[in-house]
Amino acid sequence: MVILFLNRLILKIVILPILLLLLGITSCNTKMQQDAGTPLARVGNDYLYENDIKDLLPPNTAPLDSIVWVKNYTNNWVKTKVIIKKAKQNLKPEQLNFKNQLEKYRNSLIAYTYETELIRQQLDTVVTDAQIESYYQEHQNEFILVKNIVRAMYVVIDNNKKLEKHFNKLFVLPDSVLLDSLEYNCKQYSTNYFLDTATWLPFDELLATIPVKTYNKELFLKNNRFVKVKDKNNIYLINFVDFKIKNDFSPLELETENIRNIIINNRKIEFIKSLYAKLYNDAALKNEFEIYTHDK
Repeated sequence: MVILFLNRLILKIVILPILLLLLGITSCNTKMQQDAGTPLARVGNDYLYENDIKDLLPPNTAPLDSIVWVKNYTNNWVKTKVIIKKAKQNLKPEQLNFKNQLEKYRNSLIAYTYETELIRQQLDTVVTDAQIESYYQEHQNEFILVKNIVRAMYVVIDNNKKLEKHFNKLFVLPDSVLLDSLEYNCKQYSTNYFLDTATWLPFDELLATIPVKTYNKELFLKNNRFVKVKDKNNIYLINFVDFKIKNDFSPLELETENIRNIIINNRKIEFIKSLYAKLYNDAALKNEFEIYTHDK
């Protein structure tokens, strides 16, 4: 009887609380899992749930695309977890200590965010045409062409003698009336045309449209202003307004945006250098830091 009584007492005092605690933990885990939604994958004790990715899915994604996206995300999640798990098992503790690297990375992000905000607020981004031209003249050797470029107009018409004669007359008109006349006639009679003589084109790009046969592109450009080419179906009329040979200086109008970006980027570099110098000097004047030297 005494033994039976002791067994019942142990059950009440020790075992029952443990069972209730385990039931409570299981209940909490079940509730947490229900809140997280349906599990999509598991690696060890780590689970990926629907709710973990519901806000990551790109908006307005079609249902079939959503299925593919979820599948790819889940596969990538599993691959990452598997390799991380394997790495943790095989790397030494000191190899898994990234505290210093993370601190450096965090500091870099903070500094970069601060710099970016100050640049947005204070940097002068206005670049005048005079500043662009001045930079171009002082740094021409930075703007060397790697390919031949042209400014030209071309017209493609059906291989028709009447049309050919008509457009031949147009191309000998004075420059002051040539563009207007060509634009009017091209809209009615041409199958393809390009009349923007302010735009520089790679010569090879033009040759992809106009079947000019030449073994020396540079010599061809130097010796031709008006060119007419025929094939079975079409007549191609080209008027070269200007050209630049590779290894020559790139024209200013082609480099304007590039130079504008260079000038603004240089200003950013100088702004950041000045900012760091000012912050350092201000902190020094206010005795906000000390540098200790330990002479031997």
